[in-house]
Amino acid sequence: MKAISYSRYGSADVLEYGERPDPKVGPDSVLVKVRAAAVNPVDWKAREGYLQAGLEAVFPVIPGWDVSGVVVQPGAAVDEFAVGDEVIGYVREDFLSRGTFAEYVAAPVRTLARKPLSLSFEEAAGLPLCGLTAHQVLFRTLKVQEGETVLIHAAAGGVGSLAVQLARHAGCRVVGTAGPHNHDFVRQLGGEPVEYGDGLASRLRDLVPGGFDAAFDTVGGEALRVSAETLAPDGRLASIADAEVFSHGGRYAFVRPDAADLTHLAGLAEQGIVSVHVDRVFPLERAADAHRLNQEGRTRGKIVVAVDGES
Repeated sequence: MKAISYSRYGSADVLEYGERPDPKVGPDSVLVKVRAAAVNPVDWKAREGYLQAGLEAVFPVIPGWDVSGVVVQPGAAVDEFAVGDEVIGYVREDFLSRGTFAEYVAAPVRTLARKPLSLSFEEAAGLPLCGLTAHQVLFRTLKVQEGETVLIHAAAGGVGSLAVQLARHAGCRVVGTAGPHNHDFVRQLGGEPVEYGDGLASRLRDLVPGGFDAAFDTVGGEALRVSAETLAPDGRLASIADAEVFSHGGRYAFVRPDAADLTHLAGLAEQGIVSVHVDRVFPLERAADAHRLNQEGRTRGKIVVAVDGES
């Protein structure tokens, strides 16, 4: 099969397009013909070696954890999916090797859900990792409730844009940081945009004088510090970007595959409650350019790699 892979840690220049062996399908997995795979910041962080303390790399590594596609072969023990089923998945294992930037991926059923029919394959590929992250942080880590006021950083990004929609659906008031060019987009999602940068803490206090009930940091650094400063006295703080959150009394969160959560998100997408904005689509052979653009950190919504050109 054609795939993107890398044989050593490094910049996007280490990514190579070429032939890789077809994946073997274990009893609890299905072979998925990949139609699209979304790019996430964790992809380039893994590629540059930042995750090697917790995730062993079995080189060559095919990157990518997000996928949308069609089942072409169920494993021997699988009765959840059949040939021809359209699926989405957050296909993460506890090591780096068998990713989704390829024509085929063997995906454990615990990582999959049925694809929302209302989403294109490109849109659907952007839902799993970001949607699961937003859902699990908001409702498991922060335990947000109806009527609370929630701060979400990088509200126009992949995780942030879905978090805004989910928190609004839960009945929360949502304030989201974003650049001025993304303010209308954040409003469309249901959030109240605030420009990040110098003076952010003051702007947030003007908007929410009593402090936030919950803050969701997706950036780290100064954003994390400002989040801690603008919490209500009993406010909760979580970060997916900076372990310094512990020093502020908050929690660090790392998303995990969960078929039930993903099925729930797919249902919300099917109902039109959450949507995925695709910023740009690259062909598989240009995955390195997709990585470079994602690494700039200025994406509205998702960057996606299209593996199969059929509509």
